Amino acid sequence: MAARDRTSLKSMQKIRNIGIIAHIDAGKTTVTERLLYVTGKTHKIGEVHDGEAVMDFMTQEQERGITISSAVTSFEWDNHEFNLVDTPGHVDFTVEVERSLRVLDGGVVVFDGVAKVEPQSETVWHQADKYHVPRVGFVNKLDRVGADFDGCIEMMRERFPQTILPVQIPIGIEADFEGVVDIIHGRTLRWTGDDPRDLTVEEGIPNEYQDKAATMLDHLISGIADNDDDIADRYLNGEDIPTHDIIEGLRRATCSGTVVPVLCGSALRNKGIQPLLDAVVAYLPSPGDLPPIEGINPRTNAPESRPHDPKAPLCALVYKVQIVDESRRLTYIRIYSGKIDEKCEVYNANRRINEKLSRIFLVHAKDRSRLEEVGAGNIVGVLGLKHSATGETLCAKDQQILLEAIGAMDPVISMAVETESRSDREKLELTLARIADEDPTFHFKEDEDTGQMIMSGMGELHLEIVTDRLTRDFGISVRVGRPEVVYAETVTTSHEAAGVCDIESSDAKVYAKLTLRVEPAPRGSGQEVHAPDAIQGIAPNLIYAAKVGVMDALKGGVLHGLTLTDIKATVVNLEGQEGRLIDETAVKIAAMHAVREACQGASSAKMAPIGMIEIVVPGEFMGEVIGGLQARRGIVESMEDRGVIKVIKASAPIERMFGYSTELRSSTQGRATFAMRFDRYDLE
Repeated sequence: MAARDRTSLKSMQKIRNIGIIAHIDAGKTTVTERLLYVTGKTHKIGEVHDGEAVMDFMTQEQERGITISSAVTSFEWDNHEFNLVDTPGHVDFTVEVERSLRVLDGGVVVFDGVAKVEPQSETVWHQADKYHVPRVGFVNKLDRVGADFDGCIEMMRERFPQTILPVQIPIGIEADFEGVVDIIHGRTLRWTGDDPRDLTVEEGIPNEYQDKAATMLDHLISGIADNDDDIADRYLNGEDIPTHDIIEGLRRATCSGTVVPVLCGSALRNKGIQPLLDAVVAYLPSPGDLPPIEGINPRTNAPESRPHDPKAPLCALVYKVQIVDESRRLTYIRIYSGKIDEKCEVYNANRRINEKLSRIFLVHAKDRSRLEEVGAGNIVGVLGLKHSATGETLCAKDQQILLEAIGAMDPVISMAVETESRSDREKLELTLARIADEDPTFHFKEDEDTGQMIMSGMGELHLEIVTDRLTRDFGISVRVGRPEVVYAETVTTSHEAAGVCDIESSDAKVYAKLTLRVEPAPRGSGQEVHAPDAIQGIAPNLIYAAKVGVMDALKGGVLHGLTLTDIKATVVNLEGQEGRLIDETAVKIAAMHAVREACQGASSAKMAPIGMIEIVVPGEFMGEVIGGLQARRGIVESMEDRGVIKVIKASAPIERMFGYSTELRSSTQGRATFAMRFDRYDLE
């Protein structure tokens, strides 16, 4: 594969950058392992339950049977090259999904055919909406008792705004599941052995499925017609629409994000993989199908864009950092335009520094193959970047562009950590810094009062994994304290104030005055920072510096030094003084003072993190579960019947939910499951 052309516009049309996303235990990694085997990338199927999955190569992943870190691989199918990212399903590792979706062109959303649409299914779906990622659906586990393909389709239509269009009918269900009817091509596909490549294709549709297939095909064409004028005209005129045109129409509608084709199978039983690969080629976009990537010029703050073209100026985004090979930083980048080669120099538009590459790699899980050069549309790992971090833009220095950063999530749980041996203290700090470099949701600091090291993350499992890595991967014996939630601050009234930077020295006279208004924002809205497009007598880069300075200052509040959230901050004015210098540093200092003054006058208040909870429980345990939630200050938001199973949706302070999974298993004889995700901060 290393010899393949990766620098031309023609080669870019054959690329599919996709991610596998889903709720935990829906079968993402199992699907990925079958994709690798069917395409010839691997010659043995790695099973998750045996700890042998190629894509779950961390020791902690193999032991727990879950994906913790997104893993990248590349393979070929039907003369197309796939760059595939297998993402975690557990809510504690949502940022891995977030930053992967930011650089992907398409997604495969895997659903459990028994559990159907689960909480994290909805979360990753909405993340894909946020980044406008077209997707196909795959209803997995149709061999399991209780599997219901039609029920899953119906639930998807209830939960998601897109037009959901199944393109297959399962042949049999549960233990009798043996294949699918392809309603577009009018054929039958059956898997006859234990090898996923043992596929038999029969032209025509079995008699018992013909009426259903005809109805579904008409519904499919009608759904495409609702989103495609050409198909709509022909459909309304009663014309027969050829298979090729149906596929092209479905591709256009899928790439636009208005339609989601859905397939089915059982990855564990090796059924349904080839049609899924064909669907990715047929319906999901290549990089060349996408609109130009948009950003701003960091020097002028004016809009900039780059076409997806290897001949255009370089534009790439760092989306992941991994520490490998004795502390070397392997930086994963998505190249949107231009190309890079080994030893080339790139410009980091966020840090305003030059960085030099030393190696370029095509990545397959933990293995790497070296490339000499690579162009737009590719996802690669590079060595040599010493400072570039997740979400930062790499570009040509003479034609700069700054892309929107990958949204970071603030930690919600903290835990004290200390070494068994005092001599390991410095090693612990260096190791935590390495982990924080890899993981933007992991933070650490030294408590000013106690001198303890405090690490913060997205949940108990997140910090448990970090603790395990400290001991096992880095050889540091540590003790940890009880988990505690991370609080935040907000303002309860509006207030306007000014901050001033006034410095006089023998070298320079610097002055900047920034007037800022702060006001409360709706719960869950986070931080909103606004600045005028233009201020008389002020350069655009200084206005941008004012906005950045306000955002940085909001990270440390005025009441307890906590991050400010659910706040709207507006730069009202920025001014200098005649005969005095005004530069970006002065503006940021003035912004810091303005935030402090404005928030002190706007009545700061402390806020606690609230989790959104979904519990799936047999009906006979409803009373015990609701009583347990209320004892933890939980508020039941809704209850839903799914046959004998009940679904309870509730919200509760995350601090009160520590240890709840053990209590739930005990009170329901192990028959209930629950998932919790951070929802918002609210006043205590």
